[in-house]
This record gives sequence, C-alpha cells and structure tokens, in this order.
Amino acid sequence: MIAIGEASRQSGVGIETIRYYEREGIVPEPERAANNRRLYSAQDVGRLRFLKRCRDLGFPLADARTLLALSESRSADCQSVRKLAEDHIRSVRRKIDALTKLNAALAELTANCATGTVDCPMLAELRAG
Repeated sequence: MIAIGEASRQSGVGIETIRYYEREGIVPEPERAANNRRLYSAQDVGRLRFLKRCRDLGFPLADARTLLALSESRSADCQSVRKLAEDHIRSVRRKIDALTKLNAALAELTANCATGTVDCPMLAELRAG
C-alpha cells in the first residue's frame, strides 16, 4: 500500500485529480491508514493509469469512466467499447476539420502582415467581423 503522492507518481495522475476522481465516484475511495491518510493498492494505481491513458487519448471523462467500468466488468461488452471509440473518432475528425478551417482563416488573415503597412489588414478584418 502506498500514499497518494506515490500513487500520483506511479500513475501520472495529479494528486488533486485523484482526489477529484474519488469525490466524483469515478474511482472508489481508497483504504485509510490509522492516521487517516489514503493508502493505494496496485489495483488503485492501475485504475488511475487506465483513466490517464483514456484522457491522453482525448476521451471525455464520462466515456473514460464508462470504459473503466467496462474494463472491470466480467462481461465486458466489446460492442459498447467499439461504439464509444467510433463516436470519439468522429468527434476527433470534427475537431480536426474545425482546426484546419481555423488554420486557413489565420493564414489568410496574416498573409498581408508582411507588407509593413501602418494599417494592419488583419486587425481591420477582425474588427469587421
């Protein structure tokens, strides 16, 4: 059993995030020592690593929570996991499309900045809306 700081180090999840996950019921509250300090097992650290990996992949916390529950279920439903992943892929593609459009808009706005004129075309365009 390890303290929260070590659980944080081993899992890569910040201490405040661990406490948040516990408050929200995303992970079970750990055992407590006689001095009331949290004590984490290897299984607790594994849950935290799992959540971190899900978050690193961009899954919303609600989906990460669902995936964690599915991963700990004896009757893990691959179709549910696949649906969550496919929904997330669609979301990522929408974000990529939006960022591509944003990139093009910014490139267009800054294209005239190199001319060195006193009246900045980019600022004028931003004011025009």
